[in-house]
Amino acid sequence: MDMNSVLTELRQPAKASTEQGTKRSAPKPAKKAKRATVYFEVEILDAKTREKLCFLDKVEPNATITDIKNMFTKFHPQWYPARQSLRLDPKGRSLKDEDVLQNLPVGTTATLYFRDLGAQISWVTVFLTEYAGPLIIYLLFYFRVPFIYGPKYDFITSRHSVVHLACICHSFHYVKRILETLFVHRFSHGTMPLRNIFKNCMYYWGFAAWMAYYINHPLYTPPVFGEKQVRMAVIIFLFCQLGNFSIHIALRNLRPAGSKTRKIPFPTRNPFTWLFLLVSCPNYTYEVGSWIGFSIMTQCVPVALFTLVGFIQMTIWAKGKHRSYLKEFRDYPPVRSPIVPFLL
Repeated sequence: MDMNSVLTELRQPAKASTEQGTKRSAPKPAKKAKRATVYFEVEILDAKTREKLCFLDKVEPNATITDIKNMFTKFHPQWYPARQSLRLDPKGRSLKDEDVLQNLPVGTTATLYFRDLGAQISWVTVFLTEYAGPLIIYLLFYFRVPFIYGPKYDFITSRHSVVHLACICHSFHYVKRILETLFVHRFSHGTMPLRNIFKNCMYYWGFAAWMAYYINHPLYTPPVFGEKQVRMAVIIFLFCQLGNFSIHIALRNLRPAGSKTRKIPFPTRNPFTWLFLLVSCPNYTYEVGSWIGFSIMTQCVPVALFTLVGFIQMTIWAKGKHRSYLKEFRDYPPVRSPIVPFLL
């Protein structure tokens, strides 16, 4: 074998290995180009006059209504987010703060309509004002401060034990409400219109004064059936107060702090919550029951009227919440009634 043949054989394996290496190191596929973000343009018009109030350019598609309200406030500082109601139709419903822009039935150029909700006040402030008023007003009548019943009755306590018991129950109810406002309730909406506080306070304060005037009056007469009627009424009152508190705790545990999550409320191990099996708003059921007990205890017409008016108002609220549950949750228990089992 000559030298040229040897050199040829040595070169061939090297060439094969080179070809195999070329096959192994195939070119990597090119990376896909990222999609460009499609920004939205949001035009906000006055719902009444259709006047353009502002135009927001390059709004992120995942922006929430809260984000849009904050942007709108930069153009109109007098309308802070809590005062704003943004809607898709001038006469439609307000959009929720957590609604996402790209999930709304709008194009990349969206038109929203603005309504001013008026000056706002926090729910906590409203509740504390509503509940502190009756507590103080009732005690003024109970201690018979001057200029209420006449000079000879100033600071003279009633001789009837039911009057003292009624004061304890009334005070307990509103102290409980104040403590629940501070430490239990979690509000889905942070504020309400300022004008509502005057209407609500007139209702609570006015009825408290009317009830207290008659219950603590020097000419007040105890219930017809005496101690038996009073004892039965106290049991009803305390039972319903405990039930109302238990429902508030159960509702609080459904919503984590800082969240607006809504879930179907179900009974817990607490027997007082078993009323959830039959009604959507057992807190209102227990509330009405408490005032029925107080009416039986005092046998006072203003208390009975306050109970009736409260029942009508709470029935309206309960029906609204019941409809909301049915609309939001397809598997909502059909056997439940709004406030009174099997009836209402």
